[in-house]
Amino acid sequence: MANQKMAHRMGSLLLGLLVWLTGCIEEYEPDVVSSPESYLVVEGIINLRGVTTVRLSRTRDLKTDVSPPEARATVAIEDAAGTRYALTEQTPGVYTSANLTLDVNRQYRLHLRTAAGREYASDLVTGKLTPPIDQLSWASERNGVQLYVDAHDDTGATRYYRWTYQETWEFKSPYTSEFEFVNGMMRPRVEDISRCWRTENSTTVLQSSTARLNQDVVSKFPLALLPDNSDKLRFKYSILVQQYAQTQEEFTYWERLKRNTESLGTLFDPLPTQLTGNVHSLQDASELVIGYVGASSMTERRLFIDVSELPPGTRFLTGYEKLCEQPDTVSSLVPSVLASQFDANRIPVYRVFDPRTGLILIGYSRAFAFCADCRYRGTNVKPAFWP
Repeated sequence: MANQKMAHRMGSLLLGLLVWLTGCIEEYEPDVVSSPESYLVVEGIINLRGVTTVRLSRTRDLKTDVSPPEARATVAIEDAAGTRYALTEQTPGVYTSANLTLDVNRQYRLHLRTAAGREYASDLVTGKLTPPIDQLSWASERNGVQLYVDAHDDTGATRYYRWTYQETWEFKSPYTSEFEFVNGMMRPRVEDISRCWRTENSTTVLQSSTARLNQDVVSKFPLALLPDNSDKLRFKYSILVQQYAQTQEEFTYWERLKRNTESLGTLFDPLPTQLTGNVHSLQDASELVIGYVGASSMTERRLFIDVSELPPGTRFLTGYEKLCEQPDTVSSLVPSVLASQFDANRIPVYRVFDPRTGLILIGYSRAFAFCADCRYRGTNVKPAFWP
C-alpha cells in the first residue's frame, strides 16, 4: 500500500515537472530568419543561338514562400568590344532578349542596373557551342521508370554538360462535369474541363563531366526516375530536355549549389559553403551576389512515353487519392434551390433520374470543383506539341 502511494506521488511530481517545463519552452528563431539582408539573385545563361532569359530576384527569409522579383531593372548582354544587346522585362523580374546569333569566339557578360540605381555585372566568359543530344531513352526497372540522356562531342571541346527539363503529362479529373449553372439556368457544358495537361520544370542540378575520360562521351546519364505507378504515366508523358555546355568554373559553381541544396541532412553530408558566382556589384566589391552567368548555345530533344508501352495491368495513381468524395445529389429543379447549392466550390456533374423509372429528371449531382474541373491542377488547352 505504501509503495502504491509512493508511486502515485512520484507520478504526480513528474507530471507537474513536465507541465512546468513545457510552459517554459519558448520558440527559437535564429537570427538568419529575420535578417534584414536581401541579396540579389541572378539566374540564366547568355544563349549564343537564340533567346536569352534572365531572372532577377532577391533572397528571402525562411518565413516567406516566394522570392521577391527584382523588377524594372535595365539588363543587357555585352561583349568584350562593348557591343550591347538589350533585354526587356516580360513579367516582374523576368527579362528576355531578341533571338540572337552571337559570335562564339567573343567573350560576353551580363550587365544590369536595378531600379534603385545599383549596378552589377558578370565576369567576361568565353562562349561555348553545345553539341546535340544524341538520345533520350527510358527503361522499366525494378525501382521505377528511369529516363536517360546520351551525348558526345567529337572535338572534345565540351567536357562539362548540364541539363534541365520540362515534364508534361496528360491527366483527367475523377468526375466529368457535363453541366454548368449560369445566370439562374442549368445548361450543358460546352468546354471539356475533365481532360488537362500539367507541366513542371526540373528542380535538381543535373550535370556530368567527361574531363577524366579518354573520350568526350556521356552514356546513359540518369535524368529522372518515375515510380512505376506514377500518375504522370497514366495516359501519356513527355519530357523536353535542354543541354548546355559549360566551362570548368561554371561546372564547379553548380556542383557547390547541388551540395548546398540537395546533400544536407545526415552527419556524412558535406557542410554548406557560401555560394558565390561570377556576378559582382560594381559599387561595392564586398556585396554578396548569388548567381553564375555562362555563355553557350542550347540544344533540345523531346521524348514521349505512352501508357501502351508500359507493362499491362499497372494500377496508376490519379493524383486525387483521398481528396475526392463521391458526388451528392441535389434533388430539385427549382432555379432558386439550384442557385443555393451550386457555386465556385461545388459544380454540377451529371443529371439524376428517378431510380424507379429511369426516365424522370429529378435533379443534378454535384462535386467539389477541384474534383471535376481539372484546370485546378493544369490547363485544358492541348499543348501544340502533343500528338
